[in-house]
Amino acid sequence: MVGQQESLFRSAAMSLVQLYIPSEVAHDTVEELALLSNVQFKDLNPDVTPFQRSFVSQIRRLDDMDRIVRFLQQQMTTESVPVRPLEAALPFVNGALGAQRGPALVEDLASKLKQHEDRLADMNGSYDQLQKRLLELEEARHVLRETAVFFDQAEGRGTDHGRTSTDDASAPLLEDDIESRAFGRGDNQDYGTFDLEFVAGTIERSKMSTFERILWRVLRGNLYMNYAEIDQPFNDPTKEDPVRKNVFIVFAHGAELLAKIRKISESMGGTLYPIDSNADKREESLREVTNRIEDLNSVLYSTSATRRTELVKIAESLSAWADVVRKEKLIYSTLNLFNYDARRKTLIAEGWCPTSGIPSIQLALRRATENAGSSVSSVLQELQTKQSPPTYHLTNKFTEGFQAIIDAYGYATYQEVNPGLFTVITFPFLFAVMFGDIGHGFIMFLAAAVMCLYERKLAKAGLGEIFEMFFYGRYIILLMGIFSMFTGLMYNDIFSKSMHLFHAGWEWPHPKSDKPGQELEAVKLNHTYPIGLDPTWHGSSNSLVFTNSLKMKMSIILGVAHMTFAILLQVPNAIHFKKRSDLWAIVLPQMLFMHSLFGYLVVMIFYKWSVDWYARDATGELIHGGPPGLLNTLIYMFLSPGNVDADKQLFTGQAFVQTLLLLLAAACVPWLLVVHPYLEYKEHHAKQGAGYQSVASAEDEDDEHGDGEGEGGDGHGGHGEFNLGETFIYSSIHTIEFCLGCISNTASYLRLWALSLAHAQLSEVLWTMTIQNVFGMTGIVGVIATVAAFAIWFSLSIAVLVIMEGLSAFLHALRLHWVEASSKHYQAAGYPFKPLTFEEE
Repeated sequence: MVGQQESLFRSAAMSLVQLYIPSEVAHDTVEELALLSNVQFKDLNPDVTPFQRSFVSQIRRLDDMDRIVRFLQQQMTTESVPVRPLEAALPFVNGALGAQRGPALVEDLASKLKQHEDRLADMNGSYDQLQKRLLELEEARHVLRETAVFFDQAEGRGTDHGRTSTDDASAPLLEDDIESRAFGRGDNQDYGTFDLEFVAGTIERSKMSTFERILWRVLRGNLYMNYAEIDQPFNDPTKEDPVRKNVFIVFAHGAELLAKIRKISESMGGTLYPIDSNADKREESLREVTNRIEDLNSVLYSTSATRRTELVKIAESLSAWADVVRKEKLIYSTLNLFNYDARRKTLIAEGWCPTSGIPSIQLALRRATENAGSSVSSVLQELQTKQSPPTYHLTNKFTEGFQAIIDAYGYATYQEVNPGLFTVITFPFLFAVMFGDIGHGFIMFLAAAVMCLYERKLAKAGLGEIFEMFFYGRYIILLMGIFSMFTGLMYNDIFSKSMHLFHAGWEWPHPKSDKPGQELEAVKLNHTYPIGLDPTWHGSSNSLVFTNSLKMKMSIILGVAHMTFAILLQVPNAIHFKKRSDLWAIVLPQMLFMHSLFGYLVVMIFYKWSVDWYARDATGELIHGGPPGLLNTLIYMFLSPGNVDADKQLFTGQAFVQTLLLLLAAACVPWLLVVHPYLEYKEHHAKQGAGYQSVASAEDEDDEHGDGEGEGGDGHGGHGEFNLGETFIYSSIHTIEFCLGCISNTASYLRLWALSLAHAQLSEVLWTMTIQNVFGMTGIVGVIATVAAFAIWFSLSIAVLVIMEGLSAFLHALRLHWVEASSKHYQAAGYPFKPLTFEEE
């Protein structure tokens, strides 16, 4: 991307550059800059419609070429012809089109695509016509066969009756002796002498009942109709699903009735076929139709083979052609963003780029001039502007996923401290606090490690939308697994079991034989378990009480530390943006407010941990035989400030300290509310007194407010006239939000405790309900039961404890970073840097 590595701590320094590009090198210049991928061009023609821009004719031609490419791709899909991948197709294109570039390449490719389209269109048209004709012949063969069967049956029944038709011509036809009336024959007559005429054809089976009912009502029963179902479905090119049809034959008196039958048949989509009444002629027609069907099948096979051969040839280069069309379309779309100076035959472009990338841009301009064979080079100059530049963080495959987490909340304001740098550590750690288990963390680490080791192969494979999300965050999952193994070691938890790595600090006495139901109480030894939770707590009756207390206090400590760090990130922002007054007008009162309440709670937690309350209870210092509760202490700190009961006192002078902290927290509220607006008001009048007027150029204002990409001020003043009322309202909203947020956000970190507890308990329940029940079994039954129970336990562990619980902990860690941490310092008022590039997202 750029030659110099940019820091992830802040976004890269950006410059607004202006390019003067001669017309003859414009195409090559944009192509080189797209390959470089470090220039984001601005639209200098915002009021010009797309149809009035300079290169609209080239865009239209490329759109037509894109249409042909899509047509060819659709043909490949229809015929199941595999398309050669882009990397393998490039040599075919380079060999066929040579070293052509720019308009010459587009011209040659457009001619090739048009030839292929016309050839395929002709073959498709011929194939469809042949297919349609074959369908008609197939229907005609079925009609000839079915009518022959009908006539044969009718002749047999007529011979059995042994009489001719002598009924009145006006009588209804649908009677029991219809066959005897339908065919007149004497003793010396051959079959084929008819009193009635008939209409024969095919119709869709679903319309048959409607067709029969209409004929009955229109002709008032003066007809005789017979039909037969065709077992073979017909593949109609105009319809997606195969169509099932019936053969019908209708007898009636007179030309008028026959004309009505034909009209009704055609109106309902039926197809009529001329059938001769003579048996010999019908047989001759059937042989002729069969021969024509065989000839058509042969021609269809030859046409299909020729078309497939053509598609296979096109498939060798189609992906490369599509890539050429896509790139050329992108180049000309970018050229339409530039201004055209007709007098100088020069294109004028403006765009953002990293300041460190300007030398590489100049090299690209020189390469473009050499490729075009021109003697006039493009000119680059850096512009001074008050517009807000885009935000650009240079990431790699490791940091990309963590940065995406922050970008989903909002893009950093230009040069603002980037929380994505610290998210690399804080996100997997907070996740691991909720997910801590050595076994589950190892499974997660192993899955991520496989994706990282085989990332090149997996990146090229089609993984599907869901798996691609996991693959994109493979390094996040890798760190989450590592941190989960660490916190699992601290919890001494592996698949709901504990590990005895060191000597425990407690010892269980042996139960006396004469008291089998006695309750055992562990004996404290003179040393402490060195790392993590003592395994003696696992299985004890008060294990849940102890771990609840420990994890709840730990979540408060981690939450206050995380929010404190988030508040302190305002310090480098204030220094960088030269707003040092924010240090003591915003940062200092926020820190004092936070720590006078919840920082004091953290101090009480550590103090309570440091005191041996059992020793104090033994000496009689504790009236109620236990340490005071911190939750009640914090509540009564607000309800009755300055009053602390003797039996609930943690340390001497606690009442005075709590009163002082409450007064300090109360003083921070007007401090946050008033001081910052007053300082801005004072600064504004100082600038006016010195003759300074904050006016942006018309061009900058158009870009900021017209394009919608500028920062547009800081939300309480901007570039316009200072408004004290708006600034005070803005400060009031932030003050109320911060003060109330300190309470709700601190409570929100208790999710660390809740999810950790839920994960541990669910893991223990799963172990108890599966494997633990089969450990006592022996023999072949025990082996089978153990294998089955292990399979169930392992499958549920993966599905529920690793995947579902992992996703839950992931979402909660995401919320802690977005709401609890980012709201303390992250403005997120920027817009992303989107350079011109040929790479597909």
